[in-house]
Amino acid sequence: MQSLLSLPRAGCLAALISLVCATQGAAQPGVFSKAELIKYTPDWKGERFADGRPKVSDNILKRIKDVSLEEAWAVLRNEGFTFQYEDNWLSIHPEKTLVGRALTASWMPGRPDIHKVIAEQGKKDGRIGGQNAWPVDLLQPGDVYVCDHFGLKINGPSIGDNVGNSIYAKSGNGIVYDGAVRDIDGLEELENFTSFVRSYHPSHHFSGLGPGLNSTLVGINAPTRIGQVLVMPGDVVLGKKGGVVFIPPQLAEKVVTTSEVVRLRDMFGHQRLREGKYTAGQIDTRWADAIERDFSQWLRDHMDKLPIAKEQIQEILKARTW
Repeated sequence: MQSLLSLPRAGCLAALISLVCATQGAAQPGVFSKAELIKYTPDWKGERFADGRPKVSDNILKRIKDVSLEEAWAVLRNEGFTFQYEDNWLSIHPEKTLVGRALTASWMPGRPDIHKVIAEQGKKDGRIGGQNAWPVDLLQPGDVYVCDHFGLKINGPSIGDNVGNSIYAKSGNGIVYDGAVRDIDGLEELENFTSFVRSYHPSHHFSGLGPGLNSTLVGINAPTRIGQVLVMPGDVVLGKKGGVVFIPPQLAEKVVTTSEVVRLRDMFGHQRLREGKYTAGQIDTRWADAIERDFSQWLRDHMDKLPIAKEQIQEILKARTW
């Protein structure tokens, strides 16, 4: 079965037609099977959800909350992942950080003939309610609903306070939504519904068959496009300060450990500069071996007082040669 990819969007319709005509694999069009999710995330060697999505550990997710966007971006870029960041969002609870595992959905402009096939297949597969509820029903605790609604604004919001409450109840988390939301006052009442959306509009989405049809759900738990980013199910979402970075699961631990080392080195360097032990020229360049040894000893001496878990500091020291 040919899988639906939403990047680029121009090739999506042909893939969709192939999917709706398929007789093997997942019955619902645009839904990646477990085998496909495993196939398209070959570098992830850890735990997976029952549907095949990579399941980055809760411990890594907790530690990622302290990673800066710059630190995550730098690690990903050095690994060859150039297009993992997107900004220019309207934020709900902008003072908070969004972290979780991506569950994806993709929409395209409404087309009645295709929409009817998808709606009928959804009924056969036991899906309940409108298409905007179908991906929500799959959310797990700690997930982030990542949805491409092609920036649709007027008559576009598929998420209001009812769907938002359902997302929040299932995931305990917010959303990254390339489209408009409605009922924003109600969404703001959800304490940890930290979300990044394109806009707000008081109109509502209509996905039933008829003259008002404006969009059709064509992908669930499949690759999706958010701005210039290709997001995979199971990617780790890190949103803060108005920007969102999508971290491939196999790089999540590297992002965390690199960030923690950078944080500790900054603390050490700033302290030594205040003490006058080293000059700015010595700290703001590649450190001499003597400074590296001093840093290692500083880690040992302050292990119980640093903002990084003792276990992580011990792992850093194990990897050092002095």
